[in-house]
Amino acid sequence: MASSQFHGLQLVRVSSPSQLFVSTAFQHGRVTFQRKSNHLVYASTNNFNRDHHLQSKVETVLDSLKWDDKGLVVAIAQNIDTGAILMQGFANREAVATTITGGKATFYSRSRSTLWTKGETSNNFINVHDIALDCDRDSIIYRGKPDGPTCHTGAETCYYTSVFDLLEDQQSGGDKFLLTTLNSLESTIAKRKGELGVPQTGKPSWTRRLLLDEKLLCSKIREEADELCRTLEENEDKSRSASEMADVLYHSMVLLGLRDVKMEDVLEILRHRFSQSGVEEKSSRKTQG
Repeated sequence: MASSQFHGLQLVRVSSPSQLFVSTAFQHGRVTFQRKSNHLVYASTNNFNRDHHLQSKVETVLDSLKWDDKGLVVAIAQNIDTGAILMQGFANREAVATTITGGKATFYSRSRSTLWTKGETSNNFINVHDIALDCDRDSIIYRGKPDGPTCHTGAETCYYTSVFDLLEDQQSGGDKFLLTTLNSLESTIAKRKGELGVPQTGKPSWTRRLLLDEKLLCSKIREEADELCRTLEENEDKSRSASEMADVLYHSMVLLGLRDVKMEDVLEILRHRFSQSGVEEKSSRKTQG
């Protein structure tokens, strides 16, 4: 249910989030359609029959959600490329419909009793590409790309405090990025890169050596890639392929760190290629070149 499917539909908001009976009008060409309904209403100036069908499908999805006694479901925002959980809020029927039609993560504020779109004051919007429903239909995930830090503290995610750190009396700060394994590795590499100007005693870490020696780094990437291929050619155990791939990935990420390229950028490119054939993608590279 990607939001791009509903491009051209516009949600006509009701005056009260709890009041769903509305009277509205929308146009198709030169014709204005009047309608009174107990459903949220969408306006479009595109193909009426097609958009009316989409509206019906949206309503069916909304009807399937298990709203609590206040008409809400838990709404979680997740970075679609990194997998990071960004924040959690609540959404009512109109908030979910607004997210579908507008493409921005929208929630319902229980304290202010009103809709709010993440980023409406900070401009750090979360651009939603998909919405996932859990098996019980009582919570949803907005899967999207954030325009900037999600947390009001300036952190990339609101979830930067580790319970295990607290148990060990360690301080968790907004600069801690509790994400996936890849992002944790990327963070470590970035930290080592930032320490290059600081004199060190003793034997340098392998990551530091790679960052300081581009020839060594490139030779290791080629070496590890060859060893990965040999696990296929020599029919080695699957665990060996996984181990060699880990080596390729690690060394490649060190190169990306040197080039100031984030894994998130790489994953975004991969995501955009999902809807393309390999031949089309190759052709587009030649055209761009």
